[in-house]
Formats: sequence, C-alpha cells, structure tokens
Amino acid sequence: MPVVEVRNACFSYGTRSIFEQVSFTVDSGEIFCLLGPNGSGKTTLLDCILGFHRLGSGTISIMEKETKDCRPGQVARSLAYVPQNHERTFPYTVREIVTMGRAAHLGLFESPSDKDRLLAEGALERIGIRHLGDRPYTQISSGETQLVMIARAIVQQAPVIILDEPTAHLDFRYEMVIMEIITGLVKINGLTVIMATHFPNHSFYFQNKGIRTATALLHQGKFMAMGPPESVLDEDSLKKLYGVNVRVISLNNDGSGTMQHIVPLSTANQECWCGNVIRERYGS
Repeated sequence: MPVVEVRNACFSYGTRSIFEQVSFTVDSGEIFCLLGPNGSGKTTLLDCILGFHRLGSGTISIMEKETKDCRPGQVARSLAYVPQNHERTFPYTVREIVTMGRAAHLGLFESPSDKDRLLAEGALERIGIRHLGDRPYTQISSGETQLVMIARAIVQQAPVIILDEPTAHLDFRYEMVIMEIITGLVKINGLTVIMATHFPNHSFYFQNKGIRTATALLHQGKFMAMGPPESVLDEDSLKKLYGVNVRVISLNNDGSGTMQHIVPLSTANQECWCGNVIRERYGS
C-alpha cells in the first residue's frame, strides 16, 4: 500500500500552469527525490501535498485517504514538514521550537505534557543538538536551524517527512550531517521521505546507503523521467533538465562496492554566452 499517492495532479496560478498530469506513489521506507531547476514547481507540488494549495484537478492521498477530505490536524499527524527557509522572528528557545512539533497532537488550548517535553528532549539528543536547547532560536546558524527543524519534524511523529531543499545554503559539513540524519530516519526509524533537492547526487547517496530511492525530474510542468537513480540520472537527461554538461562516473566506495557520482563540466551554452560577453565588451 503506497503511503503517498498523487494521481493526475494539476495546479495553476490563475491562467499560468505550474504542473499538470503529475502522478507518482511513495512506499513506506522509501525516499522520493524531486529534482528540477528553479521555478519548475517543486515547492508548489510539495505545498499541494501538504494541503497549503488545493489542486485544480487530480487527487492526493495519504494512507489511502484523500487529503481534500482531511482536516489540517489530520494531515499534520501524517506529514511532517521541513521548509527550505524559516522566519526566526521571536526568540523562543531551541527546546521550545522543537516542542512545538507536538502541536498536531494537542487540543486548541492544551499545553505540552511531560511526555511531549520528553519527546522533544529525545529529538534534540537524536539530532545531536541538545547543547543548543536553551539558546534563543534567533541566535543560531543556518545549519543549526535546519537541524532544529528536523528535530521538530521528528517530534511530530508523522510517518512521512517532506523536506524542501534541506541542504540549501549549508556548508559542506552540515550538508553531510543532514544527509546522514535523513538516512538514519529511514533506515532506523522506518520513516518515508519526500525531498526536493537541487543536487542529483543526493539520489545516488541514498541509494548507496541501501535505501530504496526513486527520482523524478520535473521539467516544464511535467515529469520528464521517473524511476531508480541509475535509470533516470543520465548525461542527456541532466543536460535537458538543467542545461549542464555532466559525466556520470563510478567510484570505489572504500572497498564495499562502487557508487555512481555526477560531475558537472560546463553549462551547455557556455561557448555561446562567453562569446556574446567577449563581443559586447571588446567587439568582434
């Protein structure tokens, strides 16, 4: 039984179509990586799954129940969300922010219980940020903020976590920390992940960790390709999707086999735009 099922989904802002006839399923314990250039509709598609936007047509089901028939609280108990950006307006402590992940399980005027606070402490420990618990949320780094948002999602105890470019704006180390945490959430906690990303190598990373991984390429409002990373992430497809010349190479993985990796070489129109710049500045 699919945990998430999207069928013939279409969405528009007024007369401007964002995506159309998008269909896919995500099974329990699977990672679904959504790739596409800026403006391709990745975030909008995630927002529709989360119930922030209503589809123009098509259906979205969570645990075989259509989300249009669910109240926001029901959706929140099934789907946890880690946004790409998060406004840090009020100086709540990190511990308070993580505890807010329990809101989906509380009544309108109900305060967090001892159990809720214990779960929050466990999430801080699990992510490795317990030392930040008393720090104001407005005084931590971007990488630490992403860790806090993931801890808050864990506390929500939803079977599915949706992440919108979780490694954007992070340094090399924090990117790896986030990737390792996501891997652990799937392999150890048995969660299901839907993740929008700009980095095709993320798909290969998860697959190399032994996780069932699906990849979809969103291009001009439709899925250009979908399937296992090795069947989707080829040089021609990535050139068409991003306008970048790449090579897909195989690397030895510390004696435990080989893994595929994508190496960018140049933009597909590099000679064209470089030539135009030279002519504009120096003449023909």
